Amino acid sequence: MTSDQDQRTTARTAYAELTGPGGPFELVPEDVLGARLPVFARRRRALHEVVHESVHHGERDYIVTADRRITFAAHAAQVASLAQALREDYGVGKGDRVAIAAANSPEWIVTFWATVSIGAVAVGFNAWWSPRELAQGVENAAPSVIVADAKRRARLADRGVPLLSVEDHIEELACRYPDAPLPRADVAEDDPAVILYTSGTSGRPKGAVHTHRNLLSVVEYHRLNDAVMQRFGDPLAPEDRVYLLVLPLFHIASLHNLAVPRLATGSKVALHQGSFDVDAVLSMVERERVTNWGAVPTMAHRMLEHGGADAYDTSSLTSFSLASAPSSVEFKERLRTGLPFARDSLVDSYGLTESCTGIAAASPQDLVEAPGTLGRPVLGVSLEIRDPLGQVLPTGEEGEVCVRSAYNMLGYWGDAQATEDAIGADRWLRTGDLGRLDPDGRLRLVSRRSDLIIRGGENVYPAEIEAVVAAYPGVRECVVLGVPNPDLGQEVAAVVVTEQGADVTEEGLRAYTERELAHFKVPCQWRITTEGLPRNATGKVLRRAVQV
Repeated sequence: MTSDQDQRTTARTAYAELTGPGGPFELVPEDVLGARLPVFARRRRALHEVVHESVHHGERDYIVTADRRITFAAHAAQVASLAQALREDYGVGKGDRVAIAAANSPEWIVTFWATVSIGAVAVGFNAWWSPRELAQGVENAAPSVIVADAKRRARLADRGVPLLSVEDHIEELACRYPDAPLPRADVAEDDPAVILYTSGTSGRPKGAVHTHRNLLSVVEYHRLNDAVMQRFGDPLAPEDRVYLLVLPLFHIASLHNLAVPRLATGSKVALHQGSFDVDAVLSMVERERVTNWGAVPTMAHRMLEHGGADAYDTSSLTSFSLASAPSSVEFKERLRTGLPFARDSLVDSYGLTESCTGIAAASPQDLVEAPGTLGRPVLGVSLEIRDPLGQVLPTGEEGEVCVRSAYNMLGYWGDAQATEDAIGADRWLRTGDLGRLDPDGRLRLVSRRSDLIIRGGENVYPAEIEAVVAAYPGVRECVVLGVPNPDLGQEVAAVVVTEQGADVTEEGLRAYTERELAHFKVPCQWRITTEGLPRNATGKVLRRAVQV
């Protein structure tokens, strides 16, 4: 029988051989934006190269949905046609932004690849944003074209920007030029390729800018992991694995770490559309023989509550990962007990929109040996725990998690100050999260960004909601907090302090915030009072002392 120590030794040996001198994933130090970082020596340099190479997978399925199948060859042809249409019919050029405001669909993915392949920047708007939030996104990104589905088009007022319909225009444009060559772009590795928005600590979402280098580094990281699995005797070739895509494409989990690398590896993407439905998702797992699934804890909780997983053949699932939100040791044990596919395959990870991929990952072995861990830093990531002055803390002490790698974002779009606050000239990213390192090098997270609420995998920053509520007539001040919810992990609660005699009601506040905010940010609990909020000697609200 192979011991755990033997497996760790085998893994270290495999990584060393694959990434060492002459290895297919050789890591070498190079200057990246003024910092010396390890990079993959044999990496691609522009995203259009991935599309060009994908045609070798021919008639294999790239994207499958409940009622459609798109091969790699068909996808490449659609990308070529749409890319030519964006260039010739809409004048989109290098560096221009193409915003996508839509729920998950094959057209979302085709639009992304067509955009980045011509050197333009794909901007993923949160599909749950309100009209006000969409307007802010348009103002920030200043796109040359917006691609939107019917629901999002209804929320987008006339902005003087061409608005293309997912349901009509994209399908037609993807066939308009059947003889179009595959696109190319003269871009530098550190040119912007993608903007994805993260909830803003100061009131507005910030656009994290990811470069061609960032995404192509992630591609190589996934290809390396596939190669290591082959060393361990994985009976499936990488191209025979099937990845379930359920999380939104405007998140790094689905776009950067699923749709993008799987075009490079020839793997199938099983794309679930619409809201999360346990039976529909498990039916797809059974039908497409899904091998890999990344879910947020809320989805996993709903499967436990549903109780019908045994009715489906999920034997193909060999990797079931939790992402986007923290989960307790007790919850993970419930998953292993209640879900057949989680018993030996459950993994956990920690990452940020700003980090482009996982910062640390915990294998099933890690979770058994050190319950509560998030694992060790992934290959290519340097991680330090620092005090408020930026000094590195010793093992076991709590401080801010800081990371540096070729995966880290370029910065925040149009926000030099926020960029400077988050990432220094030395390319160290300050996550704002508190954690500590165990003596064995595993990371433990003490708390996510100070006031962050994570509702069903979506980050919610109280400052944004507080700014909206404070503008309501009769409101003097407001504090927004996260409260426990068994299904969502947390939900949003608000304590509103009104002026004396003001006519402020929960119904009025709810209707107002539903107009101004995405639905997941609207407080589900309200307490309206005329009593001031508790504060410390410097006037700062003592959030922990607030009673909801």
